[in-house]
Amino acid sequence: MNLIKYIILGFIQGLTEPLPISSSGHIFLFKNIFNTNIFNSLNFEIISNFGSFIAILIIFWKDIIDLIKSFFTYIFNKEKRNKNLINFKYCLYVIVSTIPVGITGIIFKDKLENLYNLKGLAFAFLITALFLFVVKNIKGEKEEKDITLKDAIIIGLFQAVTIVPGISRSGTVLVACLLCKLKKEVALKYTFILYFPVSVASIILGVKDFLATPNISDMFLPYTLGLITAGIVTYLSYRWLSNIVKKGNLWKFSIYCLILSLFIFIYFR
Repeated sequence: MNLIKYIILGFIQGLTEPLPISSSGHIFLFKNIFNTNIFNSLNFEIISNFGSFIAILIIFWKDIIDLIKSFFTYIFNKEKRNKNLINFKYCLYVIVSTIPVGITGIIFKDKLENLYNLKGLAFAFLITALFLFVVKNIKGEKEEKDITLKDAIIIGLFQAVTIVPGISRSGTVLVACLLCKLKKEVALKYTFILYFPVSVASIILGVKDFLATPNISDMFLPYTLGLITAGIVTYLSYRWLSNIVKKGNLWKFSIYCLILSLFIFIYFR
């Protein structure tokens, strides 16, 4: 039964990480519904998040390599600068969009635990529902080359809000991209390219605590099962989200978030 719990948690993490419905919010909600301490395991949270990270890296590894090559080629090879200018600017905009969430993360790092409460979570899901519904009829026309510094700043400010539990990072950033008139496919890619700096920072910060945990080898099997489950489900979940976004049906998740918010208000009243 203990192994099954870790697989279930890995499934929840994998399913909700790419979707615009907040993975941290769902894990906190499940913890309170089932009243289990397994959801308090910081180590397992790091492991399951790493599983999601690997899955999304597999999806975008070609884009990541291309962007990194172009970035450094532009810096060190003057002859090829014009050819790599678009990707270089794209990388700069990713950095700009990451700075606000990095600053808020540092400022509120020790206060994040206090932000976790059920009423706050219900309101956060309600806000996510509103965000997703607002972009229902928005149709962008901007390609990657058309992204501006202003767009990057706006998207970054939206992403900074997502440190609040229940405010979906992927959903909020997608909404910001669509409000900036990016095409759906362009918005989806930018959203998940932005996932990498935030995720890498979280993994690095968590590794020290993970390695310092006594008897960590005893948890090898449940952690491995959770990691594999999170990775596989994240991969499938992203593919599902990609199809939904391309069809213009992102707003349907607003209905889910609204129902979830009402459920929390009623169930935990």
